[in-house]
Amino acid sequence: MQNRNVELGTLREAREQDLPGVEALLGSFNLAMAGVAQHLPGFLVLEDAGRIVASAGLELYGSAALLRSVAIAEAFRNRGLGEAMVTQLLHRARSRGVRTVYLLTTTAQQYFQRLGFETVPREAVDPAVTASAEFGDSCCATAVAMRLALEGRR
Repeated sequence: MQNRNVELGTLREAREQDLPGVEALLGSFNLAMAGVAQHLPGFLVLEDAGRIVASAGLELYGSAALLRSVAIAEAFRNRGLGEAMVTQLLHRARSRGVRTVYLLTTTAQQYFQRLGFETVPREAVDPAVTASAEFGDSCCATAVAMRLALEGRR
């Protein structure tokens, strides 16, 4: 994957040394960190001046995937970064044979609805995804589950 310049930084695949920065960003928004280290190769990050200022991750589970940890530092919001990261990860999922992408959110339900996700009961989530560390994290117990079918979408 090529790096993609996004205004003040470079959107790129996460590297092992990015883990502390990703965890710091997620911690600043009280987002789940369970499973982040294990799935870091599936993350995109935006680095600015040596600091991780945006992240989004994709965990693959066969024909299903979990979109997670979409976080953007306050100073970098409203620039299309979140949508750029999500779009790139959805393209990656599609190219790897994923048919359905799920996510959990406590604060961004309307945002993800604008991107085509629909709210679903947690029981409707693919069992492979519900076995993920994020689904088992106590901070996600009250989160809303959402789904996006990739078939027929471009």
